[in-house]
Amino acid sequence: MFPLQRNRRLRTNESIRSLVRETSLSPQDFMLPMFVAEGKDVKVAIPSMPGIYRHSLDNTIKEVKEAWDLGIKAVNIYVKVSDSLKDNKGVEAWNKDGLMQQTIRAIKDAVPEMIVMPDVALDPYSIYGHDGIIENGQLINDATVDALTRMSLSHAEAGADFVAPSDMMDGRVLAIRKALEENGHHNVGIMSYSAKYASAFYGPFRDALDSAPVDSQNIPKDKKTYQMDYANRIEGIREALLDVEEGADIVMVKPGMAYLDIVREVKNAVHVPVAVYQVSGEYAMVKAAAEKGWLDHDKIMIEQLYCIKRAGASIISTYFAKEAAVILNK
Repeated sequence: MFPLQRNRRLRTNESIRSLVRETSLSPQDFMLPMFVAEGKDVKVAIPSMPGIYRHSLDNTIKEVKEAWDLGIKAVNIYVKVSDSLKDNKGVEAWNKDGLMQQTIRAIKDAVPEMIVMPDVALDPYSIYGHDGIIENGQLINDATVDALTRMSLSHAEAGADFVAPSDMMDGRVLAIRKALEENGHHNVGIMSYSAKYASAFYGPFRDALDSAPVDSQNIPKDKKTYQMDYANRIEGIREALLDVEEGADIVMVKPGMAYLDIVREVKNAVHVPVAVYQVSGEYAMVKAAAEKGWLDHDKIMIEQLYCIKRAGASIISTYFAKEAAVILNK
């Protein structure tokens, strides 16, 4: 009771504020999403994501080394697949000499201690831009799971530390875990996109990979039959619990800032690390507002990352990783 308790005593100066601060943030909390393209010495800007590029493999390795030197310990890999390699079944996804598999091997050769988590989903390989196989105008769950399992095995054989299924098919974590065990990949982990919502925040990402659903009357126009309804909370918790039961080592909530209530709920429900993806639209909004002079870019960036960590994130996948690491290292 006041005046016996004066809460402002603990806010008097930065020294006391830092001493009692409840949440800490460091570059080791970050995972850097990276876009890889075919070719050599390629660096293609993504207009809707200022400062982010599609890099060829040689430049990707330079980026990985720079990230490691900044203290970032994990990368999340996505590939831009040539249209000529796309089909409805995603066969290129498990090509042992495909761009993703080459990238995994190259990163592990260049920076062996960097944790490599390749994306597992068919949308970059699909002629329809969907995360699975389309039949009779519907996305087929079980056939897609079989394809994702083959994809995951190819990533493990290339040297991935974790596979990261982002597709939201039912039962895929269990199928992938069984396949990894049966093929001797006991130490390859699974970071499951467990509570992945059907969000409009993903727009710039689809520009980056040219992976938006094709506009056609014969296929679903969006991803709402497999990604989650953003009106739901309990469903996200249920998905995370099921993925842990099926063998997920890490569960993810995606997007980030608008879903911090889900992050906290999932954190309270599971006993594995929780990852959060601060997605492309969240990144683009900060960049756009800062360019207008409406927000202080660096202060907003760090504040948002602290808020995600405070909500319960053990890992933050963020396009701000390198910029934030530079500030935090100072």
